[in-house]
Amino acid sequence: MRVPRVFHWLLIALPLASRAQDAPPPIVVETAHVSLVLAVGKNQKLYQTYLGPRLATAADYLPLPQRHEAYPPAGTDNLFEPALRVVHADGNPGLALGFAGVETAQTSAGATTTTVRLRDPKYPVEVQLHFVAYQREDVIKTWTEIVHREKKPVVLTNYASAMLHFEAPHYWLTQLHGDWAEEGQQQESQLTSGVKVLDTKLGTRAGMYQTPSFFLSLDQLATETTGDVLAGTLAWTGNFRLAFELDNEQALRVSAGINPYASEYTLPAGQPFVTPEFIFTYSTQGKGQAARNLHRWARQQGGTLDGTQPRLTLLNNWEATYFDFDEPKLDALMGDAAKLGVDLFLLDDGWFGNKYPRKDDRQGLGDWQPTTAKLPHGVGHLVQTAAKEGIKFGIWIEPEMVNPKSELYEKHPDWVLKLPGRPEDYYRNQLVLDLTNPKVQDFVYGIVDAQLGQGAAYLKWDCNRMITNGYSQHLGKDQSHLYVDYVRGLYRVLDRVRQKYPHVPMMLCSGGGARADYGGLKYFTEFWPSDDTDALERVYIQWGFLNFFPSNTLASHVTNWNQQQTLKFRTDVAMMGKLGYDIEVAKMTPAELQFSQQAVKDNRRLGPVVGQGDLYKLRSPYEGNQAALMYVGENQQKAVLFGYNLRTRFHETVLPVKLQGLDPARRYHLTEINLMPGQKSALPANGQTYSGDYLLNVGVLVSDSDAKALTSHVLELTAE
Repeated sequence: MRVPRVFHWLLIALPLASRAQDAPPPIVVETAHVSLVLAVGKNQKLYQTYLGPRLATAADYLPLPQRHEAYPPAGTDNLFEPALRVVHADGNPGLALGFAGVETAQTSAGATTTTVRLRDPKYPVEVQLHFVAYQREDVIKTWTEIVHREKKPVVLTNYASAMLHFEAPHYWLTQLHGDWAEEGQQQESQLTSGVKVLDTKLGTRAGMYQTPSFFLSLDQLATETTGDVLAGTLAWTGNFRLAFELDNEQALRVSAGINPYASEYTLPAGQPFVTPEFIFTYSTQGKGQAARNLHRWARQQGGTLDGTQPRLTLLNNWEATYFDFDEPKLDALMGDAAKLGVDLFLLDDGWFGNKYPRKDDRQGLGDWQPTTAKLPHGVGHLVQTAAKEGIKFGIWIEPEMVNPKSELYEKHPDWVLKLPGRPEDYYRNQLVLDLTNPKVQDFVYGIVDAQLGQGAAYLKWDCNRMITNGYSQHLGKDQSHLYVDYVRGLYRVLDRVRQKYPHVPMMLCSGGGARADYGGLKYFTEFWPSDDTDALERVYIQWGFLNFFPSNTLASHVTNWNQQQTLKFRTDVAMMGKLGYDIEVAKMTPAELQFSQQAVKDNRRLGPVVGQGDLYKLRSPYEGNQAALMYVGENQQKAVLFGYNLRTRFHETVLPVKLQGLDPARRYHLTEINLMPGQKSALPANGQTYSGDYLLNVGVLVSDSDAKALTSHVLELTAE
């Protein structure tokens, strides 16, 4: 059923006590190539009847079988994983949901909203299922709103954002797992009977072990180019739960939402409970197409802040100084940043605290005044120095946290999350502030406002610990609201920040990739995938996150984490994401500086291709000792191809890589870039021109035929 381009509003409202002569037509939520179809049964229940490739004829949606209740509640006749469980004010734990109406509207160019209203016939409880279908991007966003009119509060014990149903012979799950310094590791497994759960109970640093994103392959494990696959991701910067339940009839139900662990929510009458958004796409052409759909949606539709705008290249001081710096040293480093040619200098941890100066991670956190011994002229002086050097100034903050050894902790112990009568539990020598408390929200906003107000042009927002011993003095008896209301408090702060500073770039950091989610990214321009900047490990980490997030959101820095790796290899790996530096420029050789200056220029020049182009993963590091990927720009005029030798063995066979995404009828000239001064390309394709047809079907070498481990090549392709 095509949605007219002009604005329209359709309302169907049926009394639950009566039945219409004819069932309402199917409710079709569709994009250019994907359809989600819902239907109202004779029993007035709402069923999901289809999710897959868009059918050419709308009439074909009519005879689809009604087997799977779209949003099944608990307590009545549901036998499996419920989407929602409500305990009514009178103690009744049962809920029935009947169709009460649907509204559709085209709210913006290329996006159509559908709201389906469900209602309990006995209790005044209404559930609204919201869907936004993005036509060009083939992405659907869905969330749920729960409201009631009972005389006393009800209790929500399960409240999924979405539930999707599938019928296939087999199911395969692709997930990202990890830990600190090994985030984003791709794992794949076949689903068997029972429930497979990906979840977290960490509260703040929620994605430390699991990431709220996945691929679901139907029938057989999808490849980058083949197979039916659903890509899903939850926009929530807190405890999440993704559950995959395979029932006795080989049907799969997938539920996604806030983790209800320790989070029963008492809901007053008239106050809507709105779940986070679940974003998904469906591809019949493998994981690569699904990933490109999400990338385009994120850039074009606000999944990440200013997704279509150029990103700043920065130099961070952390590895050059750690906590040991002063004003003259920072002034010199900003001169080095200008010499390197980057856009911005970022001052990391260690610049604040006076009663307890921040000389290590044991003290000062929470006291956000510049340390006078280090910075006698304050942050304003650094902003001015950067301006004199022709660059911008950015600064690190961790505003949600506090060291017990701090003035903030001494003044406001009631602002800290900690169990009464229990010893304080420290992680990285710090505790979490209580963002459910409006006073703490004001404090955190004030930290951000103070830095941006005095001229900082970039923020790195860190979060280095999870919630343990969680208890809020502010919440009182409603402790089960802690995990939900903390994230809502964080979003309130970020909403205020973006109202006053709508376009200041900010990095979302959490000891690495523990906050890789679209709930946070809509406020941030990028995220920090891992503290591990070893380039070999970063190939795997960045490969994993690129499944779900566009390259311009992955902050990827050239560092000295592993100096046995060449500067070229480290740079080539960082350039597959959003290039940055955390390195001592003053210690570079003239050749290394010249190479890096040119890399910065090339990265800026090719930003529209790498940052905005379509990603094609050509050779997976999980399937061999080489990796290759490419970005193809708009109109297939320009492309950038990356090739990496990882753990290649002596005389290991290296085969040509068949490219993707090019126009077969055009001819492309290939030029290797990122060469050290005086170095000549060893690739046969360098300087050659090939037809797109040849590159797609024959391919070219992107690794030396007898290469040592940890070498790399970057090729620029230009259509003639």
